Amino acid sequence: MTRMRSPASLSLLLLLAVFASTLTAVLVSARPIVRHIRSTHEFDRLMKKHATQTGLPVIVDFYSDGCGPCRMIAPIFKKLAKEMEGKAVFVKVDTNAMYELSSRYGVRSLPTFKFFLGGRKDATKSVDDVEKVYKKCVEQVVKDDNPDKLCVGGVATNLVKSLKKKYGDGPTLEKRFAPKMADSNSDDGDGSSGSSNNKQPQQQQQQRQKPTQSSGGGKSDQPNLHLATKEQLLAEIERRLDAERDAQVEEEEDEDEDDDAEFEHSWSASPFPERVTIIGGGPAGLSAAIYAARAGLKPVVVAPPMGGQLQGKGVDVENYPGLFNVTGPAVISLMRQQAIEFGTTFEAETVLAIDATSRPFKVKTNTSIIETHAIIVATGAESNWLNVPGEYEMRGGGVCSCATCYGHMYRGKHVLKVGGGDTAKEDALVLARTSESVTVIHRRDTFRASKILAQRVIEHPSITVRWNTVLVEVLEKVVSDDQVEQDDSQDVDLDAPVTKVVSGAILKDIYTGVESKINADAVFVAIGHTPSTSFLEGLVEFNPKHPEYVLTQGSSTPITSAGSGAAAALDAERWLSEEGLGNEEADFEAELLAELMADGGGGEGRRIDDEYNVHDDAGGRMTGMKESFATDL
Repeated sequence: MTRMRSPASLSLLLLLAVFASTLTAVLVSARPIVRHIRSTHEFDRLMKKHATQTGLPVIVDFYSDGCGPCRMIAPIFKKLAKEMEGKAVFVKVDTNAMYELSSRYGVRSLPTFKFFLGGRKDATKSVDDVEKVYKKCVEQVVKDDNPDKLCVGGVATNLVKSLKKKYGDGPTLEKRFAPKMADSNSDDGDGSSGSSNNKQPQQQQQQRQKPTQSSGGGKSDQPNLHLATKEQLLAEIERRLDAERDAQVEEEEDEDEDDDAEFEHSWSASPFPERVTIIGGGPAGLSAAIYAARAGLKPVVVAPPMGGQLQGKGVDVENYPGLFNVTGPAVISLMRQQAIEFGTTFEAETVLAIDATSRPFKVKTNTSIIETHAIIVATGAESNWLNVPGEYEMRGGGVCSCATCYGHMYRGKHVLKVGGGDTAKEDALVLARTSESVTVIHRRDTFRASKILAQRVIEHPSITVRWNTVLVEVLEKVVSDDQVEQDDSQDVDLDAPVTKVVSGAILKDIYTGVESKINADAVFVAIGHTPSTSFLEGLVEFNPKHPEYVLTQGSSTPITSAGSGAAAALDAERWLSEEGLGNEEADFEAELLAELMADGGGGEGRRIDDEYNVHDDAGGRMTGMKESFATDL
């Protein structure tokens, strides 16, 4: 007999169903859109999972927190991940922490994107690709033993093994020489010898797998770990660790929200001019933003998120009072947070020009035009280059200007550092933390850097200084993406594209003119900076002794820059007050509200006493009482 449920029970079931579906949706949405890899093992497990279970392609972003372009591309990468959700898997690898993965896939510049399908970087091979692989195999065979130019020997064996490992199939090896078959086994028709030989290891295996019992005759409650082989124990440990990692990933929140932090509190166009626009996001610009924001000016900071000189300082900032054991990027991050706290907005763009022919001024960027009454210029500078042969071609292949951004990618390698100022010395100390050796190239016989930095560099065991020397050429070599010096015992990488990297440099003694070659894996250049002031041509006065330097008073360090930025903000506030330029948007809103109030007042003859007074509802006893008490009455 069928029993019909009551309406109350049906409503309860419907409510439970809705709750269950909502809970499922919440659990699914909690999965990170862009997954951050924390270990090499986690990366390998993810590749294996999507190669064997889901079949989804995996897109990997190799990045670094100190890399400006990495911060710029992060929101776009996340946006693409949202659009491709369910069609591809997006992950991020921090090259500072995962240097093993960076080395495995030949990451030499940031950001670098790698595409994987089926656990490998490229799932298709053309006929030309196959011929190149075969030619590579032939070239690795000893020429004297291979007059016919065939893919033979141990190289051929490893090539087939690599093909089967990557693609699940491979060519069949053919024997070049047919060995003579032994007749002893063929004469033995019953095969008893082979049978007896096969039985012995089987019996030993059965004895190892036979469970033992306790002396009391009952089964032991303890696991029989002594019966497991080493491989079985390691596999069990790995399985349990995988389960713990999977549980952690399921529970963690979407941590890639930090990718949007760089673009939070962005400026949006308004029909009213800004009162203060600050060009530059270093200590000077952010200090000006803090002071202007605290004065209620709501400044706009226009600066690309590439980062300036302080942003790229990997060593501790030691010449700023109150800061200890803190790096340049951390200082900039704190300054930004403080400026945002008081109402500063940011436009992550590069200023191209300023139109000062009319008021208000117009600040032009790649994508926007900002009208403003006052402008504070606090721009940074761009790195200078040597302009020697091979330098431009090898940018991204071993030639860099930011040791903090790319130094960790040359862990355990030999690197060169060109320069003799404070920046060069700080970079040399940063590189010495991870590199096998650091050779500093300096054109003088003494350092211009501060005494304490120079002393640290000279006394460091991993740093060598080449005095009175200049770099005249950067040398290169052609390698595969993951290439190492291979022999017959190593696999042939079929997915390694050919590229060029730094192999060394040619050095020249400035007195003798003698040139010498030095081997190195990277060249870091720090020979000064050129101010980013080209957009100010015709607007301000430049220093005649130093082209492109705006004529100012005093020198520049992080603390003097911050002081000058604060002073500029105070000057801007004073000038705006003298000109009577207040908050035009707020004034307009106040006037509009006053007009609306006047229009809705019922005419000029209406008295205020005629208006409705909400306090009358309390019996007129509200005077002198707290509202909560009056409500009780």
